[in-house]
Amino acid sequence: MPSVKIPRKSTDTDMTPFVDIAFLILSFFIMATKFKPAEPVPVVTPNSVSADVLKEENSMQITIDKDNRVFVKFNVAVGDKATKDQKYLEIINGLDRARNLGLSDAQKSNFVITPIIGVPLNSVGGLLNVPAASQANVKQPGIPVLDTLNNELIWWVGAAKTAFANQKLMYLIKGDNDSKYPTFEAVINALRRNEIFKYFLITSQEGVPEGSELYLQRNK
Repeated sequence: MPSVKIPRKSTDTDMTPFVDIAFLILSFFIMATKFKPAEPVPVVTPNSVSADVLKEENSMQITIDKDNRVFVKFNVAVGDKATKDQKYLEIINGLDRARNLGLSDAQKSNFVITPIIGVPLNSVGGLLNVPAASQANVKQPGIPVLDTLNNELIWWVGAAKTAFANQKLMYLIKGDNDSKYPTFEAVINALRRNEIFKYFLITSQEGVPEGSELYLQRNK
């Protein structure tokens, strides 16, 4: 009886298609990745140990830089784009009415995409005339807060509080390690004048000291 010969096939695998796929996937992630933009105001925050990390929620961030300049930044995190844009407009409309700034519709629309504001109220319109992409080149002197009779941060906090009257709004204070206490005190007074008594301090996290109560809780 004749024997049947089974044809032998090569065990080598052509990896060329797999290399092509790998480069296609890599190219996709490179093109689709959205990198975190640079901070509009560089701030070196003090260190602290905390058990909690702030969540991404509706917030008003008050920033104090090393030169004691005060800035405000709003983050609307709830709702679709149209809802978020409307909330930004409510903030700037409230400020415009309260201080009679005479802002145009174009200036108000630019506020929606403005990264951060640190100018006196009478200069807000001028800042909002500058395209948001070019505002990093504008030297902002900071919001005046040290004059107890004219702490302009009070009006920003009031506008935000009114816009979020029926929603939760977090108030965040981000101060540079070299900022001075009188500026921080003025910021707190602006919150108090609007009956805001709960706020969060943004700090840089550091390791929990060994032997502390928090360390023992985390290492049970």
